[in-house]
Amino acid sequence: MTVTGQEEPYIELKGVSKGYSIGGETISIFSDLNLTIARGDFVAVMGPSGSGKSTLLNMLSGIDGPDAGELRIGRNRLERMGENARSSWRAHHMGIVFQFYNLLPMLNTADNVKLPLLLKPLSHKERRMRVDKALDLVGLAGRQTQYPATMSGGQQQRVGIARAIVADPGLLLCDEPTGDLDRKSADDILEMLRLLNRELNKTIVMVTHDLQAALSARRTLHLDKGEFIEQERSAQ
Repeated sequence: MTVTGQEEPYIELKGVSKGYSIGGETISIFSDLNLTIARGDFVAVMGPSGSGKSTLLNMLSGIDGPDAGELRIGRNRLERMGENARSSWRAHHMGIVFQFYNLLPMLNTADNVKLPLLLKPLSHKERRMRVDKALDLVGLAGRQTQYPATMSGGQQQRVGIARAIVADPGLLLCDEPTGDLDRKSADDILEMLRLLNRELNKTIVMVTHDLQAALSARRTLHLDKGEFIEQERSAQ
């Protein structure tokens, strides 16, 4: 089944296959997987454990590659890139939001957010301005010197989102971004993602087990036995 967006595709998978060898046996995750996502879309991906959600995110991020088929994001064919090229592309075009925040506890908020900018030829002033802007966007202006241990889970996830957007990537990949949060904090994070999608035109792919989180997306895709089943939703 080919799942498509309504506009020019920004993300496109064609005939993608992926498997892993475990104990001498190859376990197939995907076989002939097809998907298109338009630029500026917000897509939630749901499915049972083992359905391939994490594998999909790993391929979209360039951390892993397909065994066969095409994987294109923008004008880039990720399956044709080497590991170093994918890493460089990821640093310039993609932000990742993790379930458990992945903040470095010995760094304050500003230094955690600044990490993706260390790969860019920017002055200290430019980095500071970008960090301040990202923190302002996520509602943490003035928290630059605060450390993760002194923050709530929702605040730490806001720092994680600020880090993901500080380099102004076009694509955000979110791996269970509300999975470790209470309902109110989760709703705040989802509203922030909607804002980034709606106001800044960020393309968002979010893996989630949370139906309430999926309702925040423009489209919901269900992974079942290595294939997509689409549940269309009206635009936000």
